[in-house]
Amino acid sequence: MERQPDLSKRGVFWTWWAAGTASGAGSAVGAVALPLTALTVLDAGPFEMGLIAAAGYVAWLVIGLPAGVLVQRLPLRGAQIGADLARAAAVGSVPLAWWFGWLSVAQLVVVALVISFANVIFDVANATFLPEIVEREQLQARNSLVSATHATTQLGGPSAGGLFVQLLGPVVTVLVDAVSYLVSAALLRTLPARGGRVRGHQGQKGLIREGWRFVVRHPVMGPGMWTATAVNFVCGAQLAVYPLYLVRELHAPAALVGFLLAVEGIGSLVGAALTPRITRRLGSARALVWAGFTAVAGAALIPAGTGWVAYAAFAAGNVVFAGGVVVLSVTTRTYRQIASPPQLLPRVMATVRFVSWGAIPVGGLVAGALAGPLGGRVTLWLFAAAVLAAPLALVLSPVRRLRELTDFQPDRRTIDADDD
Repeated sequence: MERQPDLSKRGVFWTWWAAGTASGAGSAVGAVALPLTALTVLDAGPFEMGLIAAAGYVAWLVIGLPAGVLVQRLPLRGAQIGADLARAAAVGSVPLAWWFGWLSVAQLVVVALVISFANVIFDVANATFLPEIVEREQLQARNSLVSATHATTQLGGPSAGGLFVQLLGPVVTVLVDAVSYLVSAALLRTLPARGGRVRGHQGQKGLIREGWRFVVRHPVMGPGMWTATAVNFVCGAQLAVYPLYLVRELHAPAALVGFLLAVEGIGSLVGAALTPRITRRLGSARALVWAGFTAVAGAALIPAGTGWVAYAAFAAGNVVFAGGVVVLSVTTRTYRQIASPPQLLPRVMATVRFVSWGAIPVGGLVAGALAGPLGGRVTLWLFAAAVLAAPLALVLSPVRRLRELTDFQPDRRTIDADDD
């Protein structure tokens, strides 16, 4: 007898999705407004821009691993709402400080830090919540939808942000981001509580170690994590250098900066829409390798050309790079949600994001330090070469012999998290 979909889960999913969409749209606007505030209002330099970009992700290095245990001990809904409120307060402080003449680069770094710590809790809880409200066979489709929605907000948000900055100024535009977090919190408040499922008598260190061992010893998840780390290292550099490169070297006006940053959303949208078709045709394992080399090609195109050719190359490279990255992200995230034991999933997600997202601030700091003496274009070339490590991590692993990631049946003794 055919299994009928759970309509109650479907309703919960769409509310969860709407909350994430509201928050993501505001964040996409804020992603343009905050760096332009630093550049145009406070005249920040290359290293300061790198510092702000790094601060936005540094929390993954500080609490990335404990976040998995913390989320497992808290109601998932409550953790997400708390993170939303913290982010709203931090972002809302920017126009307030500007109004009183107190705004500084140091405050923008602190704001980015608060957002960073709240993001860690929110993202681990969010990724853990999804498998609880979606049937297993729908996970890849729902993950693709989430990525497509993110791509849509990334497409429209920066363009709108650039336009708002031109019309209203960057500081006032930041308020849009604060409101989006409040809308997200209000929607999440209507969801059922989940979480608090830690079992056994292990302490925090033991629980963290258990999740860490499972991921790094897994012959498929481990290489997938290092691939994501290489990609995110380069993404961190791009976050720091893109505004500087576009404004200071290509002399693009604010509205065009918003548009050029937004075209990443086209690549993400196309990549998310095509991921199910690509993985069906090539197999999920082969699709990962293909996507990794596609991302390399896109990153190499981004800093090419001068004048309007440079704008076109930046846009095209951004599309190709983002498309490859989304295929990597959706495919590996779905595999982790399917292949991880339920009791380990929050810690698996936290471990992967601790390592891979922890590379983002490192990339931002390195790029900020290099962009001063070398310039934005040369820095982007160097990081385009660095992203080659992403597909190589897959090619040098058992993934290269697979068609589907789920075809691999590991020896449980080699990844048993409990043996010491």
